[in-house]
Amino acid sequence: MDTNNETPRIKPSNELVNPVDGIVNWSFSKSVWLTAHGLIALIGGLFTLSLEAILVFFTTTAITLCLGHSLGMHRRLIHNSYECPKWLEYFFVHLGTLVGMAGPLGMVYSHDLRDWAQRQPNCHDYLRHGQGFLKDGWWQLHCDIHLTHPPEFQPEPALANDKVYQWMERTWMWQQLPWAILFFCIGGLPWVIWGISARIVVSVTGHWLIGYFAHNQGGRDWHLKGAAVQGHNVKFAGLITMGESWHNNHHAYPGSAILGIYKGQTDPGWWVLNRLMNIGLVWNVKLPEDMPYRPELNAISEKGLQADLVKSPKPCALMSRLSLG
Repeated sequence: MDTNNETPRIKPSNELVNPVDGIVNWSFSKSVWLTAHGLIALIGGLFTLSLEAILVFFTTTAITLCLGHSLGMHRRLIHNSYECPKWLEYFFVHLGTLVGMAGPLGMVYSHDLRDWAQRQPNCHDYLRHGQGFLKDGWWQLHCDIHLTHPPEFQPEPALANDKVYQWMERTWMWQQLPWAILFFCIGGLPWVIWGISARIVVSVTGHWLIGYFAHNQGGRDWHLKGAAVQGHNVKFAGLITMGESWHNNHHAYPGSAILGIYKGQTDPGWWVLNRLMNIGLVWNVKLPEDMPYRPELNAISEKGLQADLVKSPKPCALMSRLSLG
């Protein structure tokens, strides 16, 4: 579904629905999942630390965050900012599930609920990262919010009725197991500890950290009038987040396949997407210029007023030569 800068999967069913009233409760499964992997990573990591283990950690983390979370879950499944073969979409979303936060439907729901809430005049502190650093960390990593009058979540039939995504949703924690077995067969226990547990803990915790700062402080070129929460660009994290830290850009153009939309804004997810487009595996890529007009969107810097600074897709020199030949 193309969100068209909106959140059509979230349906306020009556006038009582609001994103303000609610309580935050400890989540047993969420907390045990992260704590267990944290203990394995901390204790096991100390005894299995090696250059090889660190390389496994960085490689698996980069692949799952870039291809999985950024390209699969976020830019494709949630925002439909590009099209690709179904097999590639499934593969990317599977890698996104391996990040360790939720299954595909869970990720879409949590994203859309927060997105909808932040566009309202006010919303609960859980949904806006509105508490102090430590309390927000506890809430986001170990708790869930239960709104008193929640909206309905109505994913499009193509997503809700997809048997592969239904299976991924039911088994999202267990999808680590085949990879853990493979890693054990190749590199033993160190590969499992660093390629599974350490990766999950760092990825999930890092996702919260970026979310906290991206909704509280940092540069802005755009302002959304009437929105309870403004996105901020976390400049230093563009590379390690695969471009996801350019959050003010994303609030301005949520359906854009480019997140680091201006020159000099590092966006590895876009680099990969651009290359896939050059070889024909990706098409119908949406750019800021393709987004519908938003009367509530206001430029608040010179950069926001200069359209010529926005990036555009780059052709592959090799592919151009091959096509000419």
